[in-house]
This record gives sequence, structure tokens and C-alpha cells, in this order.
Amino acid sequence: MLREMNKSSLLLAPDLKISELTRTMYQQLLNDYAQYHERQTTLDFHHQLKGAVLDAVDEGLIERDPTRKAIIKGKTPGIKKIKYLNQFELHMLIAGLDIKDEPNWDWFILLVAKTGMRFSEALAITPADFDFSRQTLSISKTWDYKGEGGFMPTKNHSSVRKIQIDWQIVVKFSELVKGLPEDKPIFVGESKIYNSTVNNVLARHCQACGISVISIHGLRHTHASLLLFAGVSIASVARRLGHASMTTTQKTYLHIIQELENKDVDLVMRTLSGL
Repeated sequence: MLREMNKSSLLLAPDLKISELTRTMYQQLLNDYAQYHERQTTLDFHHQLKGAVLDAVDEGLIERDPTRKAIIKGKTPGIKKIKYLNQFELHMLIAGLDIKDEPNWDWFILLVAKTGMRFSEALAITPADFDFSRQTLSISKTWDYKGEGGFMPTKNHSSVRKIQIDWQIVVKFSELVKGLPEDKPIFVGESKIYNSTVNNVLARHCQACGISVISIHGLRHTHASLLLFAGVSIASVARRLGHASMTTTQKTYLHIIQELENKDVDLVMRTLSGL
């Protein structure tokens, strides 16, 4: 039965046996799924099923691969609005953080807000990654919080980077990391770390400040958005975020870039009118 393959396929074809699966039946299964899901989601669904089907072929349960040359359809992706804070809201959030003498999640939130790092990147930061004299922070690894823990490579080659940090971070973190092991993550203890734990801490702070509730990843978007609105180039923002290319930055922050372009048009017209 398709029960072993995927729960979604079970709902679409509860009585279909894998031994009876033909290319026509498989294509209809994908088409039914695609009616309510975007193309990328349908493609992921197809890949999951294909893996199980190929196993069935290897075991001799079916002679041919019915997933071969399947056509992937799906709904047009909706416009995804990125959640981020404006400068005033971020200022309120930072002012409300409980910065203690020892590392806690409030320190973590402050660091992500000021650097735009990914969650796994920030978890992997050690005291040795800071160069306080040059006001830089080296990002060269991630922390495997979804698995057994330990350092892992960054998302891509471009994610290995060295970014500037402001003097407030220099002053605060130079005191925080005194006496901490140079090569041990600042925010990782003995307990397993969950993304939801930090998101819950951040959500409580947002609610206490009366501002929009965002996630830790939303702080990364906030960081990038503030830089773009401040006039920092897309190329510089892309490098700071560790994006593989400026195209990724442009796609992610398209609505902000379009808003800035509208302001540029007004500026161009005012400039030309004054000639």
C-alpha cells in the first residue's frame, strides 16, 4: 500500500496498492496533489514518493518505475510577506532585553539583531570568532542543533565571511566572553537547543514591548531591511548576510527594493526639475 510512502498519498489514494501503480495513475496522483499545493511543494512530494517507488523496484515488487517522466504542476506561489521590525520597534526590543552577566538568549537575540546571522551560525559563534580590536566577527561554521550537535560547515561558500560589528557589541561582548573557553560556542550548553525555545523568548519580548511578534529569522530580515532603507548597497547587504549572490538578496527583499526605487524616482524628478 502507499501507506509506507507518504501520509498525503494515503489521503489521495487510500486503496491504491504500489504493485498496481502505473504511470497514468501516478500522474493523476500528482495532479490531484498539485491542485492544492505550490509547484515546489508538489516537487518535494514527488521526490519523496519516487524514493519509495524506486525501493519497490529494487525489491522486485514492481517491474518499472511509474514515476519516470512525471509532469510536475502546482499552484502559482503566493506573495510571501516577510515579517520584520522597523527601526523604532527594534530599538524598543533591544532596550527591553535582559542583558545579564552570563550568556542567555537575550544576548543571543541582541547578537542576531546586530549582525543578521542565521540561527545556526549564531549558535556556533565562539569567543575566538571576535576580533574586538578590528571590530570584526568571523562567521565560518554552523551548529548542528537539529541533529546531535557539533560544528558543521556553513550553508554555502559565500556564507563564510567576516563582518564589521558596532562599538556597542564590542564593549558588551568583550566583557561577556572574558573567561569563557575560546573554542566553545557561547550559547550552547549541555541541553539540546530548539529553534522554538528562542522564538518563544523573542515572542515574549515583542509582546511585552507591544510590537509585532517576529521569529529569530525575522530578526535577520529586520537587519537586512534596516540596512537597505539606510541606503546600504544590495551588494554589501548580500555579503553581510552570506548570500550566494545578489540575486538571492534581490528576490528576498524585492518589496523593499521596489519601495526604495519609488523614492529614487521622486529624488530624480526633484533633481531634474531644479536644473
